[in-house]
Amino acid sequence: MLKRYLGKIRAIFGQEGFFYGLKKIIKVFFSMLHPAGSGDVLFISSGIVGDSSRYRVLNVAEELSLHGLKCSSVVQEHPMLMSCADKFNIFVFHKVSYIPQIQKFIKKLKKENKEIIFETDDLLFDPGYIKQQDFFKNANEFEKKFFENGIGGEILRDPYVKVCTTSTVFLAEKIKEYGKKVFVVSNKLSEKDIEIAAGILEAKKLTKLKANEAVRIGYFSGTSSHNKDFATITGPLIQIMEKYENVELFLAGPLDIENGLNKFSSRTIRLSFVPREKHFANIANVDINLAPLEIGNPFCEARSELKFFEAGIMKIPTIAAATQTFREAIKDGIDGFVASGEKEWFEKIERLVIDENLRKEIGERACKKAIEKYSIKNSNNEEYYSYLKNKNKSYK
Repeated sequence: MLKRYLGKIRAIFGQEGFFYGLKKIIKVFFSMLHPAGSGDVLFISSGIVGDSSRYRVLNVAEELSLHGLKCSSVVQEHPMLMSCADKFNIFVFHKVSYIPQIQKFIKKLKKENKEIIFETDDLLFDPGYIKQQDFFKNANEFEKKFFENGIGGEILRDPYVKVCTTSTVFLAEKIKEYGKKVFVVSNKLSEKDIEIAAGILEAKKLTKLKANEAVRIGYFSGTSSHNKDFATITGPLIQIMEKYENVELFLAGPLDIENGLNKFSSRTIRLSFVPREKHFANIANVDINLAPLEIGNPFCEARSELKFFEAGIMKIPTIAAATQTFREAIKDGIDGFVASGEKEWFEKIERLVIDENLRKEIGERACKKAIEKYSIKNSNNEEYYSYLKNKNKSYK
């Protein structure tokens, strides 16, 4: 158990640096002391505060609360977890490790015939997929042991668990192979996210822009696991940087760029991990957002469209890899672009680089879609809400 905690702490510091890493660890620690209360739905998460927990636990809880369900959340190591079994009727397990405390808790929930829902936003539940990935091949023996059964794989494979939730249609199809009923609950922007975005846009509107300023292309990687994704567009970016001297490249996160881009270091700005508010401000400071992925890689195909709507809410146009999810989310050439292959990436980046009006038009449409389709305030997953409400009533 101690090794597991030390592994988490090391990963957090490695990804986010000492200052923001320490803040995250403190936040996780205090979340372990926060009482869960009582209600209809309890979310249990791994305790890592990041995009996954934010979108799949906190934001979904906010969404369900908006639709009449009383929700709360705890981390899997919460000292009072066992007492929660009697205070809620539905339990959603998001990427939870099958540690002894969780095993004991699930046993109690089964005994009380409570509803257990498995929730994930990636393929880490399947050890078959994990073993194909570079991060696993380069992992040490302890880390490989951690992924041996997949993150939460034991819960997914439990015959008692009948229902699952996930973030994309692609993932839903993979989970259905286990014989489960699956609800697709897409990632959405919270009310606070919308407020933050509106404030940044208002401030940007009041800022006098310089004439003939550079065109800024942004890539917000999130984690170091995106090096291969970025490598798929290195060629087109080199071509763009060579052809257009007014183009600057903004790179956020722990990303190792290809040597070919090193010659443009004077026009490359590196951004470290920042709080949520600053993240949206960084997006607002670019003109074009890139969301490359390895098309055909199951882990990449499983990723959600959040890089599209996070840029969209800031009125920034996105060019994304033509995965199933991005093709479903983006109307190509209308509210964004999807691309596959270096030639197409170059052509679509170039269109936005040379046409400021097109950037503005697509950015406006992307913002409209982000609010209408990807905000909690406009959420309408009625089938899922009805299922939870009916289950909750059956316990009363």
